[in-house]
Amino acid sequence: MRVETLGDGEPEVAVVAAIHGDEPCGVHAVERLLATDPPVDRPAKLIVANERALDAGVRYLDEDMNRAFPGAPEADTHEARLAYRLGEAIDGCRVLALHSTQSTAEPFAVADGVHDFARQIVPRLPVAALVDSANFVEGRIFASAPDCVEVECGYQGSVGAAENAYDIVRAFLKAQDVIPGHTQPREVPVFRLFERVPKEPGTSHEVHVENFSRVDPGTTFASVDDRAHVADTEFYPVLMSAHGYDETFGYSAERVGYVG
Repeated sequence: MRVETLGDGEPEVAVVAAIHGDEPCGVHAVERLLATDPPVDRPAKLIVANERALDAGVRYLDEDMNRAFPGAPEADTHEARLAYRLGEAIDGCRVLALHSTQSTAEPFAVADGVHDFARQIVPRLPVAALVDSANFVEGRIFASAPDCVEVECGYQGSVGAAENAYDIVRAFLKAQDVIPGHTQPREVPVFRLFERVPKEPGTSHEVHVENFSRVDPGTTFASVDDRAHVADTEFYPVLMSAHGYDETFGYSAERVGYVG
């Protein structure tokens, strides 16, 4: 785990990249920010978490790190030990964790409920939505950082995701008074996850709807080979893609309002 510090003193703000080794967008953002050597008004930590998985070009070595928090110092897996160390590094910090996805190019934020920190920071980030994932947070970084927002920066491995990550980091650091500058808050829609959408084995998987766009009852939203998945009730798809998860298309959500 690599930890860099901007400014002097004990940081109360942290940016975390590469919890997953196959999501390099956050690493590009951290390295680009360090290369610019920006003026700093208050200190912040910039962390590249799972360096071993990153070097290997894999999501994880032993287990998904974002299902391993809070971890333990003597755990059996590399990721659980690393989750514990990362938890120590970000203890007491307000945290931005950077990810990427196979579901959409447009960045969106994820939080464990619509808490005060999410309400304060998300409207100041260049994101299209806030996803309340409180029903699906077991083992995630939120267990070690109550004041934390994750951002899915765009398509995994894309130039666009790296560019988005850099813009998001700068906006976050400005909003936390780490670097000079102003961010104008705006209204951001909120979606609450309520159900995983299972994906059975097959030779061909397809998704026929857009993430964050309403799906009406009776709509065929996905298919496996020649078997259609038809919506029973209205929902909004989130993190839904044909190839993102082995056993899940993604999630169904309800739209619950705005922050900002």
